[in-house]
Amino acid sequence: MKRFFPLLVIIIGLIVFAFVLRQCRQSGAANYQTATVTHGPLTQAVTATGTLNPVVNVQVGSQVSGNIAKLFADFNSQVKAGDVVAQIDPALFQATVTQTEGDLASAQAALELAKLNATRTQQLFTQKNSSQQDLDQAMANLHQAEANVKIKQGALDKAKADLDHCTITSPIDGVVISRSVDVGQTVAASLQAPIIFMIANDLTKMQIDSNVAEADVGVVTIDQNVDFTVDAFPTHTFHGKVTQVRNAPITVQNVVTYDTVIGVSNPDLKLKPGMTANVSILIAHRDNVLQIKNAALRYRPADATPSEAKSTSPSAPSSARSSGGRERRSGERTVYVLSGGRPKTTQIKTGISDGISTEVLEGLKEGDRVVTAELTSTSLSSSPAANPFSAPRRFP
Repeated sequence: MKRFFPLLVIIIGLIVFAFVLRQCRQSGAANYQTATVTHGPLTQAVTATGTLNPVVNVQVGSQVSGNIAKLFADFNSQVKAGDVVAQIDPALFQATVTQTEGDLASAQAALELAKLNATRTQQLFTQKNSSQQDLDQAMANLHQAEANVKIKQGALDKAKADLDHCTITSPIDGVVISRSVDVGQTVAASLQAPIIFMIANDLTKMQIDSNVAEADVGVVTIDQNVDFTVDAFPTHTFHGKVTQVRNAPITVQNVVTYDTVIGVSNPDLKLKPGMTANVSILIAHRDNVLQIKNAALRYRPADATPSEAKSTSPSAPSSARSSGGRERRSGERTVYVLSGGRPKTTQIKTGISDGISTEVLEGLKEGDRVVTAELTSTSLSSSPAANPFSAPRRFP
């Protein structure tokens, strides 16, 4: 019996150890993932997309209909104000001018005859050889002839204006960025003026028309610095400044944005009209601040009080959501600092955020470990998920 006593003690010890281990696993002893509070630069920015456009962009069209006889400008042509850029066939308009000139000459001849008749009738009426009715008729014919001359003169002026509009000139100095017609093509100006050329005034000065979300437009002001990139030069960062925040809302599928105009200098002409720009408007920058990861602001233990859980709610008054799903929060926040193996509640005051890290104004010091996630031993030791592609299990 004494020989089996040590063996019995060992067996009982193993049973007790297995029971304790099982209870620990079932209790879900927590392992915490932490992040260290560090110092570093921090920049808060508003991101948006926009399109590069010339500052002054003029559409040159035609006020008359006809065939394009000549083109004096093409894509990328440099033009001056008043230069002829296109010519519409003037034959029909020249014929109209000739016809209206003849109508005017006929009306002027009728006016001269009406004047002579009015003078003669006036003399006869003075000599009592004509009636008042004849005099009135002669004066009415004279006034009608004068009015007819004005009508024919107006028709002639219109015909000459249409003839002049056959010669299309550039209204500004600039470069042709678009040509919409070819020689021999017919343009019809019945309802609206057809566009023949698109002329940009100065491509060394351009602007970005960017769409800023309504949640971010409140922090965007004039003269803020802007960094942006274009797909044509993905490794190069261009710079600009906010010049205007327009008040007209743009609503697309219930999403409200506001046109924010960004002035851009383009001396080397790398940037071209129509390019898509990925814009980052710099709201605030700190060179060396205390900062923590945003995951620490979102973490709450399972037994957190309702007031603590509310501080992470997107609808809390101290929070505001920015573009790209990022969050900006200011004011007092609750984080959990790992101390003695357990998280300890700490109240902090936050500042700006770049969407990944947030500035800490009060409540923490460099080197503190804040909890960002909780991993339980139960989840670590759980069995792997079943393979959905394995053969189905058959039961007898």
